[in-house]
Amino acid sequence: DGFLAILEKDAKERAKRRKRNEHLANALKEKGNDAFRKGDYVVAIQRYTEGLEKLKDKQELYTNRAQAYLKMHKYEKAIGDCEWALKCNERCIKAYFLMGKAHLALRHYSESRQCYEKILQIDPQKESLIKDCMNEVNLEEKRMKDEERAMKEVQSGKLAALSIKELLQKLDRPDQNILYYTGGIRLLTGAVKDRTEQTLFRTNNGFSILKDNEIVRRGFCGEQKSTAEVDLSVSLLFLWQAVCAGNEENQRLLLTHPDVNAQLPKLLSSGVSEIQKETLALISLYSENENGRRLLVRHQDLTKWLQILMTFVNSTDARASSAMNILSDLTEEERFKTQCRVTLSTDVLPLFAQLLTSAKLVNRAALARCIGIMGNLCADVVIRMQMAECKECWQACLKLVDECFDVSVPKYQECLFAVLGLMMNLLLESNAIIQYFAVDISGRCMSLLRDKDGRIVTRAIGVLSRILPASSSAVEEVVKGGVVKKMIKFLKAGGQITSNYGIKTLSICTRTNRQAQEDLVKSDKRFSVLLKLLDSENEMIVGNAAFCLGQCLVVPGAATSLLNSNVVMILLKHAGGDATRTSVQENAAIALGKLCVAEPRHIFQLRKLNGLAILNSAVKYVHSI
Repeated sequence: DGFLAILEKDAKERAKRRKRNEHLANALKEKGNDAFRKGDYVVAIQRYTEGLEKLKDKQELYTNRAQAYLKMHKYEKAIGDCEWALKCNERCIKAYFLMGKAHLALRHYSESRQCYEKILQIDPQKESLIKDCMNEVNLEEKRMKDEERAMKEVQSGKLAALSIKELLQKLDRPDQNILYYTGGIRLLTGAVKDRTEQTLFRTNNGFSILKDNEIVRRGFCGEQKSTAEVDLSVSLLFLWQAVCAGNEENQRLLLTHPDVNAQLPKLLSSGVSEIQKETLALISLYSENENGRRLLVRHQDLTKWLQILMTFVNSTDARASSAMNILSDLTEEERFKTQCRVTLSTDVLPLFAQLLTSAKLVNRAALARCIGIMGNLCADVVIRMQMAECKECWQACLKLVDECFDVSVPKYQECLFAVLGLMMNLLLESNAIIQYFAVDISGRCMSLLRDKDGRIVTRAIGVLSRILPASSSAVEEVVKGGVVKKMIKFLKAGGQITSNYGIKTLSICTRTNRQAQEDLVKSDKRFSVLLKLLDSENEMIVGNAAFCLGQCLVVPGAATSLLNSNVVMILLKHAGGDATRTSVQENAAIALGKLCVAEPRHIFQLRKLNGLAILNSAVKYVHSI
């Protein structure tokens, strides 16, 4: 007993001592963190070390000290601390992350990748972060291999390799005529033919040409450019295209250059077609691949780029197409969409509305693409909401539709197709502005149902299916205009997308409009079209078809016309089925209940199929029987 008592006392004393040491270690950790934030990494390391003297198994102190060692380029020590942290906690993600960074700095590429792979094993949710880290390793490894290869070519005395260095040295001569520099830059551009020469341009400080040469810098950065300065700027843009094409490290260095970073949007807005054309070509090198786009969103303020690039819709030459390609590429980046929100209402939407109302004057092929791009941006809820609340935007869309009625030129048709797609996306919102325009929009769509282009007809029906829920007045107008008969005609022709929109439009019209219910009974003899749709594999179509049928059974004689059909079996199958959408079961059960109430002879068929139990269980859905 005495021995056990001693053990217990010792355990308590050790626990007390550990608690006191933990308190001291935490205090030292906070002091270290404070020093780290201030950039005083030497002091931070001292404090973390003192903390570890108090508590040797505190994981955070090892990883924090490793981070400070990384800042001081003491990579081996950082790796050592990460290994100690992993002894404390083998699932420590921060330790693997910092160790991956340290191995990368030491050019241990496979070890770095292994660290990042371990993180993914521990937490699969970190996939996006690890993808970026792996990409960084791959790019760094490629950069080093490029530079080793380029060095060998220089050492072997290859003329092409030596000419890059000689040309850069000649460009380094101060106080020469601007034409001298323009000519030298063009010669240098011609000399850059492959990745080795791109690398030699970089390793011989080619990107310092702006920083070190005042004449070149002034000519490139000046607001009002002379003819000679325009030529110089265009020559530089050609050079950068040559050295950056397919070379990620050169792309990064160029875009992080302060003068280039600041000048890109100014060059795009310069009004000088040659400069704009080559600036667009340079930016395209970035936008057409994932790494380049990430560089753009990371290092450029893109808040005004949507507006700047959109203005090229006014261009009649290749600039318009290039600008739209860049915009289309950038919309794949979430951070670009986020930046677009900033000036959307104040700058972008007024310009967009102006372009829509000037369709006759602008590049219509580019306008169609621009409209499509704006439609894609609507995937961002904030952007979609702002656009849907813009009255001028809706007015401009309607004006474009009206213009397209008068002209059947293919490029107008593309604009019309695009604007209908945009309207469909905007109609995912619901607001007072949409309600205000509902009658006008639905009226335009009714007119478009006569169009010879099936794509436009399908989208017009799609817009109808989304605008009609916003306004009972719009429903009344389209029903008067014969929408039910038209939809039945399109539904007979088939086509899943058209059928989806068409049956949705009918379900909205028949929900509350008696005239629509009667029109459907007249137009769809013995409900042959609806019965066919009830056999569809598309649950949305089936649910809406069952809903329409149920709504129309209030029309006298409608239920009787179905006596010799297999409607009971079809509805029973759906009411007792396992469709993902519960609306399928609900609407089928309601239609079945209404069918039996309107025409009791259907109950005999229901009994034969042992369907009364299913119907009884579905009675909760039926409120109007």
